[in-house]
Amino acid sequence: MLKTLLITVLIVAICIALLSVKILFKKNGRFPNTHVSGSKAMRQRGIGCVQSQDREAQVANPHAIPERRSLTEEENN
Repeated sequence: MLKTLLITVLIVAICIALLSVKILFKKNGRFPNTHVSGSKAMRQRGIGCVQSQDREAQVANPHAIPERRSLTEEENN
């Protein structure tokens, strides 16, 4: 059990070290921006992040005309 745990921790440590080589040894090394909005080609096509688009859609429009309530809704209240 202990041997398996130590091997697992060693493998995870090696993987983390290999993934961070570029970040550690490159001047001003950073994690790459893999977000949709981080891609110049996607921005030029007008493609955005779903979460950002949803956030924009949830904002109330101050110019919207309020909808009329139906008769069944008024009867229930």
